[in-house]
Parts: sequence; structure tokens; C-alpha cells
Amino acid sequence: MAAASFTNPQEAEQAFYEAFQRADLDALMAVWAEDEEVYCVHPGGPRLTGLDSIRESFRRLFRGGSSMRFQLRGAQQMRGGLLAVHSVYEYITLVGERRPASAVIATNVYVNVGGGWRMLAHHGSAVAGSEAQPPAEAASPGMLH
Repeated sequence: MAAASFTNPQEAEQAFYEAFQRADLDALMAVWAEDEEVYCVHPGGPRLTGLDSIRESFRRLFRGGSSMRFQLRGAQQMRGGLLAVHSVYEYITLVGERRPASAVIATNVYVNVGGGWRMLAHHGSAVAGSEAQPPAEAASPGMLH
């Protein structure tokens, strides 16, 4: 799949999580900037640098097909010039399981390249304690099911 061009960082973020939920590797990789300095950190994992390493990590995650659902909450967004940084709580459930959602706090960095926004970095860390349960807030328009 050819690289996509997103009109704003929010559009790129939505495409990233939609592709993640569908276990669509090509669509997910189309969100990433074509830069060998891109990086990804999965919860509890090492820093993966470069598109090849990132692609392989998601390929392994997607082996079983689409199984994760995300609820995004508590978004904080900062934007200046050609960079945007989003911090969001990801409440992740596995399809078919009744366990409570596991919580991850993710930092997503986007860069404007040639008039379109693309992902430069994704860093996820497990959350413990009271923040591990979704807050009782109304669903935001960016919430995914």
C-alpha cells in the first residue's frame, strides 16, 4: 500500500488505530513517515528504530488476525510548526474476552511532510493503579470500538 497523506495529525491517529484494530499491516504502515529515524516502543518492549523493524513487530502482533479493540480517552494534544505530539490512554480489550480493559498510555508523534501528516513515533507504556480503569467520562468523538 502506498503511503497515505493525512490533512491533520488527528486524521493520521484515527487511521493508525483503525488499521491496528483491523490488523491491517499495510494500512498501519502507510501512516508512518518514510524516515529511517521513526521509532516504536511497545509496552514492555525495546525501542524499534526504522520501518523494517516496526513492520516486523506489527506483523508478529497481527499473526492471529484482528483481535484488539481500543477505547481512547484523556487525549492531550500539542502542536507547533511541523510537529504534533498526542498523549492518550488506550484501553485495550481482546475480542471474545470478558476481562477488564488493560490500560496503556501512548505518546504518538506526528510530522508534517510535504503538506501531509505522518507518524514519526509511537511509544506505549503499561499503566498501573487507579489509571488502569477507563475514567467515567463521555465517549470522545475519537473513541474507537
